[in-house]
Amino acid sequence: MTVKKVGEKYKCNICGNEVVVTKAGGGELVCCGEPMEIIEA
Repeated sequence: MTVKKVGEKYKCNICGNEVVVTKAGGGELVCCGEPMEIIEA
């Protein structure tokens, strides 16, 4: 999933890391070798 805007929240389904976007650059967030899942837009 591509990062689209500030404030989006992502979670790693493997280790449970959570990330809040502070600057949207349009790339994809990856953790533990897998794309992170968006949990809040």
